[in-house]
Amino acid sequence: MSCDSRVIDVSDKSIKSENKNMTAENLYAMQTTNLEGKTIELSDYAGKITLIVNVASKCGYTKQYADLQKLNDEYAGQGFAVIGFPCNDFGKQEPGNAQDISACAAKYAATFDLMSKVFISDQANRSNIYDYLILETGVEPTWNFGKYLVDVDGKPIAFFGSDINPTSNEITSRIEALLKP
Repeated sequence: MSCDSRVIDVSDKSIKSENKNMTAENLYAMQTTNLEGKTIELSDYAGKITLIVNVASKCGYTKQYADLQKLNDEYAGQGFAVIGFPCNDFGKQEPGNAQDISACAAKYAATFDLMSKVFISDQANRSNIYDYLILETGVEPTWNFGKYLVDVDGKPIAFFGSDINPTSNEITSRIEALLKP
């Protein structure tokens, strides 16, 4: 298990990439596929605060599935959602298929949205979602359960490393501040 206790707030003054290949102006302008292979328009999350997490079934942090669900349950009615992206890049700890991933989530009673497996550290095959998050924040996950907090406009505003528990004050205080009218 790699210790990553980073908490990084993304400032408006942070350097954004001028990558001409990046056509999306925000996360919610993109699409992906869910675990069942259905195309998901992230515009469905527009107007919500989201927490994007790279999950893995065979990691020391896998128990965070339960806390991610607790977080999702606590704030969903106020305009919040957790979105999990399974990834096998870090320690090969997500080797399974969609059925295996679903079974792991069920073990923790996690019902938040899970998307299809992605690449993050392999730049040539990296998910466009993670291309965007990394370009916008300057922060790349170094292990499983890295978390990006995204505002209602689809802009990432903070990153939390694997060691930061989803129900910690570092995360919940930022969510609550974003949810205030």
